[in-house]
Amino acid sequence: MNSLSRRQFFGTSGLSLGGAALALLARPALAKPQAAVHPALPGFPHHAPKAKAVIYLHTNGGPSQLDTFDYKPKLVDRFNEELPDSVRNGQRITTMTSGQTRFPVAPSMFKFKQHGKCGTWISELLPHTAQFADDIALVKTVHTNAINHDPACTFVMTGSETPGKPSIGSWLSYGLGSVSNDLPAFVVLTPFWSSGTAAQALFSRMWASGFLPSKYSGVALRSVGDPVLYVKNPDGVAEANRRAMLDTLGELNKKTHDKYDDPETLTRIAQYEMAFRMQSSVPDLTDLSKEPAKTLEMYGPDVKKPGSFAASTLLARRMIERGVRAVQILHRGWDQHGNLPADIRSQCKDTDQPTGALLADLKQKGLLDSTLVVWGGEFGRTVYSQGTLTKTNYGRDHHPRNFCMWLAGGGIKGGQVYGETDDYSYNVTENPAHVNDINATVLHLMGIDHTKFTYKFQGLDQRLTGVEEQKVIKELLR
Repeated sequence: MNSLSRRQFFGTSGLSLGGAALALLARPALAKPQAAVHPALPGFPHHAPKAKAVIYLHTNGGPSQLDTFDYKPKLVDRFNEELPDSVRNGQRITTMTSGQTRFPVAPSMFKFKQHGKCGTWISELLPHTAQFADDIALVKTVHTNAINHDPACTFVMTGSETPGKPSIGSWLSYGLGSVSNDLPAFVVLTPFWSSGTAAQALFSRMWASGFLPSKYSGVALRSVGDPVLYVKNPDGVAEANRRAMLDTLGELNKKTHDKYDDPETLTRIAQYEMAFRMQSSVPDLTDLSKEPAKTLEMYGPDVKKPGSFAASTLLARRMIERGVRAVQILHRGWDQHGNLPADIRSQCKDTDQPTGALLADLKQKGLLDSTLVVWGGEFGRTVYSQGTLTKTNYGRDHHPRNFCMWLAGGGIKGGQVYGETDDYSYNVTENPAHVNDINATVLHLMGIDHTKFTYKFQGLDQRLTGVEEQKVIKELLR
């Protein structure tokens, strides 16, 4: 496609500057198109969905399954013993611990209790989440192909280690659209963390649309200043003038699309229109002062801090109420190679009460049955200590062989534990669950057959769950 000069543009667009000015004056103020901004694809959903929306709580860095959900009481008697070669079985480890002369077993120093009628074992670090044991389906045997953060995060969010693929939220936005005409179908929040430790970088590909049209990328809301940059009208520009300008600009872009048939031109039209709507919808969304005092108290004192995990989870509930299809919250700081006990306490203090409050809030408002909540990281942590091991301090390296995720809400049969690991939480012994099995299950609950949800790119029928055989974990469904 050749670039147009200014002369070519105004000569072929059919609207001179004078015509554009007349159009601005003639356009009815604040006219709004009636069509859905985010319609579903024809034929979607494939089957009756159990969930209408998803909230994905991603603990970036890889939380330790041994200190949160995978209870291994026998390890107490094996403190500082060498990890048996028969357990490791020659499996790869990262360069961060491959040079260690020993691999000493580090039992969790945290106490576990059984919770709910189901009796699921949960760490003392998560007392608020534990109150919802009967609503949660805990998967202890999630495994991934990647052993380092960037490919592992990319894999969890896009179904592939290779950058450039659409995120799960983008796939949902593309296939199912959104009920809301005033907010994006897919919104992303990246709250701060309190541990003060260095954290892995977050790349926009975790919520980008990849090879899908760019209008399906997640919209990241900022925690400081305007939630969305440049969405406000400049000083001196009235709303009616902005409306008229966008209508005329839309006509110009439509003519460009008719001539060159570039789908990104239609994306530009849709995004300008969405930005106009967000001028009123986003300030209303982010105004938490309208929430009842009891609700704010439930989420904890940090809920009044913009950019906190607590504020983010409350915003997620408000988005779901307003028709947003997918909300992704990425909380950083879970990469605990050393000083794990202190740092994981801080991380859980950030997230546990708000997570419990989110589940309670959705329940009280009758939204949990139609909202799928997913919690997890990109991999787990090793049973052996990275660095010096003491009774009160240890670190853990990356461990992709098994880690924990949980699902609750729309279509999930709560109060169960799926899969089992060995006594060292090092290998899966029963019911393995690949990352893309989780993705296939999420799509199924949202009414999508993952095998039929494809997009032609580079000569392949691409899909979120990849080309290898993956399965919906039917045991998790009610």
